[in-house]
Amino acid sequence: MTKDDTYIGYVGTYTKGESKGIYSFTLDTNEAKIDNVNVAAQLENPTYLTIGSDNKYLYSVTKEGESGGVAAFSINESGELAEINKQLLPGSSPCHVSVDSQGHYLFSANYHQGLVTSQLINQKDGSVQPAASIIKHVGSGPDPRQEKPHTHYAGLTPDETFLAVVELGIDALITYKVGIDGQLTKVNLLPLKAGSGPRHLVFHPNGKTAYIMTEFSSEVIVLSYHQENGHFTEKQYISTLPADFNENNQGSAIHISTDGRFIYAGNRGHNSITVFRVDLESGELSFIEHTPTEGDWPRDFSLDPTERFLIASNQESSNLVLFSRDENTGKLSLLQADIAVPHPVCVKFLHE
Repeated sequence: MTKDDTYIGYVGTYTKGESKGIYSFTLDTNEAKIDNVNVAAQLENPTYLTIGSDNKYLYSVTKEGESGGVAAFSINESGELAEINKQLLPGSSPCHVSVDSQGHYLFSANYHQGLVTSQLINQKDGSVQPAASIIKHVGSGPDPRQEKPHTHYAGLTPDETFLAVVELGIDALITYKVGIDGQLTKVNLLPLKAGSGPRHLVFHPNGKTAYIMTEFSSEVIVLSYHQENGHFTEKQYISTLPADFNENNQGSAIHISTDGRFIYAGNRGHNSITVFRVDLESGELSFIEHTPTEGDWPRDFSLDPTERFLIASNQESSNLVLFSRDENTGKLSLLQADIAVPHPVCVKFLHE
């Protein structure tokens, strides 16, 4: 699925305005250029995507009428998508979806309904089965936008024993044990800074440290992960914004390089990606730079499979932006800012 150092990527979008659904593109790492942007699948609001580790299946959140849920697609050798099935329930659609490394389970987080859901995946054809477990959170937070639970992320811990769920509405990181039948059993709830609005999480390759991006306070929270019981403890809070920036900002995505040396965090409003250096002993962060995203409201971004490049998605200015990445310093350099994709949200690549 790669050819001559060309990689296939996919973009999830909001289907307002001109957007038709999921878009695909190619990244030529020799030419350092993104090209061939096309509609890969027509779908309503496929805002978040995930791709199985074997590149056979892509899963997307979706909306259909007054219902929401997930859609499964097969991926052929050319990277084209073919719909397999959908699983929908009444109400709004999820905002995040993930799968385990073996393609047995799918997990989704529903912001509007405050739900975390687990579903089994059919091993024969990649189709998604009806929900095995649905858990509704309770509570609220001090910010007016925290009037109720708003579940924003659900992904497995590195050992794939527990599901880590980030709850923006109640400022919490909740851990669940995942049963063989997909049943979720609550293990722990870690309260986080009140009003911070935790949004997304990423683990360090060492499996011992995790990083949460907050939406409201625009901070990265550094946590220790305790594999023996699925608990977390806080270590550090560090701002993603310049000290003199006082305008509206909402933190967005967070990603880490596979060597574990650099963390990247998105700022919507400041319209930048903040680069941090990771102390490999403590896991704590130190600031390197802010890089403008050459557009408005960078909802997400992704490192390409070589990690020599980073692609950011500016939701409100409807453009992708290509940066080169210095693997020694972590710094980003602008290459291409005029890649038109309507209302892009997330970017995912086929794996090497």
